[in-house]
Amino acid sequence: MASQSEQVESNEQRIERELKFAEVQHDQLRDRLIQMEAERLVPSSIEENLLFDQDGGLFREGCVLRLRIESRGSWLTYKGPADFEGRTKVRVELETEVSDPDATHRLLEALGYQVTRSYQKRREVWQVGGVSVALDHTPIGDFAEFEGDAAEALAKRFGLDPETAERRSYLRLYEDYLRENPDAPRNMTFEP
Repeated sequence: MASQSEQVESNEQRIERELKFAEVQHDQLRDRLIQMEAERLVPSSIEENLLFDQDGGLFREGCVLRLRIESRGSWLTYKGPADFEGRTKVRVELETEVSDPDATHRLLEALGYQVTRSYQKRREVWQVGGVSVALDHTPIGDFAEFEGDAAEALAKRFGLDPETAERRSYLRLYEDYLRENPDAPRNMTFEP
């Protein structure tokens, strides 16, 4: 039987291949990106992410339905359950740009979905060859995400060990953070 990623690739859907590293030094990574003559695609800006679910079903399956709102526009994204190739997270990602995030929010609620969590991050995106590098500042720390077929090779060039990559999504990271910090705000935002 074909794996999820093989089935999806044969249907020509987008497969996300990602490595996420915690507790990184953004200044050092940015300097290295500049030395490599990487292209800065998105300057540092705030993203608002709303996660939708119905009775926790998507969360239990390891899936995400997200409405992302940022200065460049808004996107509705579905991410399927994650598989792993070594430490690289591999999952189906379906995404479409939306012109009216408020109408999209209402549409999802009309279909029975509710916002279960929200999170913010300040994100800066660079491109090196076919790999995007996102420098994410969040209320729980700084992260770097390497996404693309050569994500692991590029991470190694930055001196990052793929064996130390974070396997959890931001949602799961914050769920764990809340268990350790029960007085923290319910949502991972810069302001409560």
